Amino acid sequence: MVFKRLREELDGTMRRDPAARSRLEVALLYPSVHALFLYRIANALWRRGWKFAGRAISQLARTLTGIEIHPGATIGRRFFIDHGMGVVIGETAEIGDDVMLYHGVTLGGTSLKQGKRHPTLEDGVIVGAGAKILGPVTIGANARIGANAVVVKDVPAGATAIGIAARVIPPKQARDEFVAYGTPTAELPDPVARAIGGLVDQIDRLAARVNELENRPAAPQPAPAAIPNGDPAGAADPRIAMLPIRTRG
Repeated sequence: MVFKRLREELDGTMRRDPAARSRLEVALLYPSVHALFLYRIANALWRRGWKFAGRAISQLARTLTGIEIHPGATIGRRFFIDHGMGVVIGETAEIGDDVMLYHGVTLGGTSLKQGKRHPTLEDGVIVGAGAKILGPVTIGANARIGANAVVVKDVPAGATAIGIAARVIPPKQARDEFVAYGTPTAELPDPVARAIGGLVDQIDRLAARVNELENRPAAPQPAPAAIPNGDPAGAADPRIAMLPIRTRG
């Protein structure tokens, strides 16, 4: 049974890593496999009440692999961590079958109280590099969490969540389709393109306004005032009349 389970883990790793060439290579050289193997031992000890021994083995795994998995966490079958360095999985985290994490992922708690305080990842979830899933939230089956996302709310099954704080975007791929790093690049908004698009829209509005002003008929001009005493310059300024007039002679 143990060897069958180990072979299943190795096969699951090879299916999701095109760089893997053989089961022997995966078994000997993949830190995620070593971390998961030691976790299984630590978890068995933890569930039997040998908590110190379980924590000691998990600490050993962390030192050897850079992957920190609390022995109290619950992890399903065919679990795979790609690269692995910096992954942290908390005590009450629950992970289903066929889940994949990338390096730098944190399944963390947000409460100091005992009880459920870490995330639940259902079957088939992919979590991209550097993502943080915090608190007792639930990530639905086959959901995708983009790289560096910060998730603090539930994510529906089959959805894709990106950003800080993470927001759900409509998926364009099938639910069971593999998405590297949990980030469907074709669906990501391009901030530069968005900014240029906004400028183009503003220029179009300004051009339309200029055309409207140029085509507007000219307003009628008021009639000139009557010219008193035939003075072509208008009414005589009384101050001018008081000036002395010099003549030659």
